[in-house]
Amino acid sequence: MNAETENHTPPTAIERLFSAVEHLKSEIALTVLCLVFTITSLVSERVGFGTPLILVLNIFSYIVGGWYGVQKAYESLREGKFNVDLLMIISALGAATINQWHEGATLLFLFSLSNVLQEYAIDRSRNAIKALLKLRPNEAMVLHDGKESCVAVNDLQVNDHVIIRPGENIPIDGIIVIGSSAVDQASITGESVPVEKNVGDVVFAGTMNGSGSLEVNVTKLANDSTLSRIIKLVESAQHQRARTQRFLDTFESYYAVSVVLGTIVLILVPWLVLGNPFTLTFYKAMVVLVVASPCALIISTPASILSAIANGARRGILYKGGAYMEKMSEVKVVAFDKTGTLTQGKMHVTNVYVSKQNSPNNFSENDLVALAASLESRSEHPIAKAVAAEAKNRNVELPAMTHFASLPGRGVHAKADGFLNWLGGYRMFEEHGEVIPNDILVEKDKYESEGKTVLIIHRELGRTGDTGIHEEEGGWLGCVAVADVVRTDARHAIEQLKELGVVRTVMLTGDNAKVAQSIAKETGIDEFYADLLPEQKVSVLRMLEKKYGAVAMVGDGVNDAPALATASIGIAMGAAGTDVAMETADVVLMADKLSNIPYAIGLSRRAKRIVWQNIIFSMSVIVVLVISALGLSLPLPLGVVGHEGSTLIVVANGLRLLRK
Repeated sequence: MNAETENHTPPTAIERLFSAVEHLKSEIALTVLCLVFTITSLVSERVGFGTPLILVLNIFSYIVGGWYGVQKAYESLREGKFNVDLLMIISALGAATINQWHEGATLLFLFSLSNVLQEYAIDRSRNAIKALLKLRPNEAMVLHDGKESCVAVNDLQVNDHVIIRPGENIPIDGIIVIGSSAVDQASITGESVPVEKNVGDVVFAGTMNGSGSLEVNVTKLANDSTLSRIIKLVESAQHQRARTQRFLDTFESYYAVSVVLGTIVLILVPWLVLGNPFTLTFYKAMVVLVVASPCALIISTPASILSAIANGARRGILYKGGAYMEKMSEVKVVAFDKTGTLTQGKMHVTNVYVSKQNSPNNFSENDLVALAASLESRSEHPIAKAVAAEAKNRNVELPAMTHFASLPGRGVHAKADGFLNWLGGYRMFEEHGEVIPNDILVEKDKYESEGKTVLIIHRELGRTGDTGIHEEEGGWLGCVAVADVVRTDARHAIEQLKELGVVRTVMLTGDNAKVAQSIAKETGIDEFYADLLPEQKVSVLRMLEKKYGAVAMVGDGVNDAPALATASIGIAMGAAGTDVAMETADVVLMADKLSNIPYAIGLSRRAKRIVWQNIIFSMSVIVVLVISALGLSLPLPLGVVGHEGSTLIVVANGLRLLRK
């Protein structure tokens, strides 16, 4: 039972790559042998060797030149389809039938050479996987009971502690438990600048450690690491065909049948009806059979799509297939989630106002921040964390607090330096009948109009009996504004989308309209929809698609799953290590870089343009060659050169997408 299971285990990405390399080597060898046998046959004929030797050489040249073509043609026939390989084999056999062995061998050599060059060229687009595979070391240094030992990466277990020295590639996903370093994450996220990593931060397999030494606690097995998932996604994408490619694949079979039938007509009608010589008629039909074969047409789409997928992978943009790349090129509207997408998803202190009229003399912004941070020190709320972070950035000392009391949904108060200190929103002070000074109210209204949350700080004038404390040290001290800050690249990314011709940029958020309006104004978003529940986002997306056309939804892939699934294209941003994002979205952006969205759309549109350039060019070449074969008696060797040459031009044009 085990043996049977092992025999049916799907090959890994590495095994498939090695298999492809071996196949390419075999094709190269057979192509070279075909050339050798063909040249030897020609030379033997010139110097007057016997017919039997020349015939043997010709047969050998046919065998090695058509080896892979026959296999592909046979596989196609078993599926009830005709393909270009079958057309080439029929053409070569037809040439042999009228004793044109050398021209048939030349056809097989050039066709085989063309296939080798195609495989080699397309293999360059598969290098995205090969490059990723090289990033992960095969072994890791594990710390166990104070001793270091070398262990195969595939044998690492969750919660193992791995030692990573300066300059080494990180072998596994994990969390730093000791040390800090700058880590180059370009292979995963596409970021060109190393990221500072400290204790508690996540690191990914395949990234490069900088100058620091790290001890990492393993969180995922090798096969479940972010790197492994990227490899699987890229590999899967290369096998999923675009709509145009699927059409051409279907078209190939019908077209090949029509070419064969047309060739039969070209043989029978001139020979039997018009009385033309059979040999001349048959030769011309074989030329038409060769030049009418749609090799360039069929390779035009995959050569371009695979190159574009590889280009995106290098930048941390993962398309889940050619169909999604093609759909991305049609996007008319880009809809964004707000929190964590257009904004950083993390609260920051944006403004600190000290009341000059009501606060004590020499009371500074730092004093206000220190007091606010101390009052918020027992809370885990994002706003409290933002205030604490601001105090840390300012390097201020927090006053000691006692007698903490929390008023849920309103604020907090505690004692310090003999005074009772209050921190909260307008509602808390209003309920206590307090009259907030006008200057603080003006600042509060201004900040709230910008979509910010405002905390007001008040030190109660009443003394607690401690000596040496003066009433003028109390009073209305000021306020602190906190907000989720817009990403620095948000506005530029929106401008780039508009330059690309995106008709509408939209923001969907569950936040209130005032906050949404502020963010939309700051980023340059065309329109926004606020106070939305998840199911309401889905309704808005359907409305936008009906009104404008294809809609791309950009979210974090966790709480936006329904919207990502509903949109024409779901784009998960900042998905490094996020399983939900990789599963839900059609396009995965590994880094938190909004600039990758216009890049992904631009790349898709460029790929579509090149695909259609290839299709039009290849169709034009077929028409010209067929007319030349019928009206100008085009020789078979020239027909072969024109046919295979157009195929190589199409492949080379598609490979331009590998460039930035």
